[in-house]
Amino acid sequence: MMSAAHAGPGVLVVDHAKAPGEKIRISGGGRCNFTNMHTSPENFISQNKHFCKSALGRYSQWDFVSLVDAHRIPWHEKTLGQLFCDNSAKDIIIMLRAEMDRAGAQLWLRTEVGEITHDGRNFHINLTREGRTTRVTARNVVVASGGKSIPKMGATGLAYRIAEQFGLNTIAPRPGLVPLTFSDDKFKPLAGVATPARVTAHGISFDEAILFTHRGLSGPAILQASSYWDEGQTISINLTPQANLCDALRAERQISGRKALSTVMSHYLPSRLVAHLATEIPLNGNLADQSDAALLAISDSVQNWVLTPTGSEGYRTAEVTLGGVDTDALSSKTMAAKTMPRLYFIGECVDMTGWLGGYNFQWAWSSGWAAGRAIASP
Repeated sequence: MMSAAHAGPGVLVVDHAKAPGEKIRISGGGRCNFTNMHTSPENFISQNKHFCKSALGRYSQWDFVSLVDAHRIPWHEKTLGQLFCDNSAKDIIIMLRAEMDRAGAQLWLRTEVGEITHDGRNFHINLTREGRTTRVTARNVVVASGGKSIPKMGATGLAYRIAEQFGLNTIAPRPGLVPLTFSDDKFKPLAGVATPARVTAHGISFDEAILFTHRGLSGPAILQASSYWDEGQTISINLTPQANLCDALRAERQISGRKALSTVMSHYLPSRLVAHLATEIPLNGNLADQSDAALLAISDSVQNWVLTPTGSEGYRTAEVTLGGVDTDALSSKTMAAKTMPRLYFIGECVDMTGWLGGYNFQWAWSSGWAAGRAIASP
């Protein structure tokens, strides 16, 4: 939609869904986390993290906020720079549709993309709509079909197939921003328990909440870390990131030594989680009975809880797809294929994946703007 709004008249947008912007509609709990105030290249994962600098620099989060303001859509900051609509994610869809109408772009819904060919000058695309196949000719093609995440909404690897057809390399896709699972159901009794934590994977740490589920671990900190985790690797969780637990327990020992250690631990962690930890580390006896060395060992176990997930929930619940069309094959200024200058790839289908919190939407807006401006330029 962003490409269509900036590419000028004569644009046709095709979507397999029955309504436009379905991923926008369900995002942010129905209020669309449409960008992040802190967007920078540091918030993205790619084989080439510098690739996004041009698009993000020329169409920033503030440019999109200005567009939202121009359409009088009320919004608010939630946490960590995340911006949400006050009312509904549908406000963003209505805004984008209005921009498309202003530019004179058409929208075909419930339309499937079939064979794509190129005759040396133009593209020819078979589009099936309402049971009828139409062959359209286009000077430019912009692929904005996303990745494989949330297949129940119709997500496929279409972009990767188109890229490979025209000789572009792809970085192997995998689920990102996804809950992690454990085959032994070890956290099933803790399902529903949430707590602040610092989660580290591959040396990258995130301080947000974690959530225990029937299958394993979720919550913002886990989702963020999942994009850096590889199968077979461990993750480390600091369950009390805001405090030096050993010092805190030593101080409490002076005034509450007769209390059970497990009771005191419940001042810092949910009681169900304390009960679970007691099966792995010694939390018996009163606080007064614990030596400094014992408190240090307990603190180390709680603040460096090392776990090995067996997998993730996969594309079914992944919010994004890591990997995608290799940025080496694209122009960072226009998003066009270097070997096919009028074939563009934007958004999630490119090997450029943002953190949780509005970054992926901003990449979609910025890369879409870059492609649209390139097409509109003489």
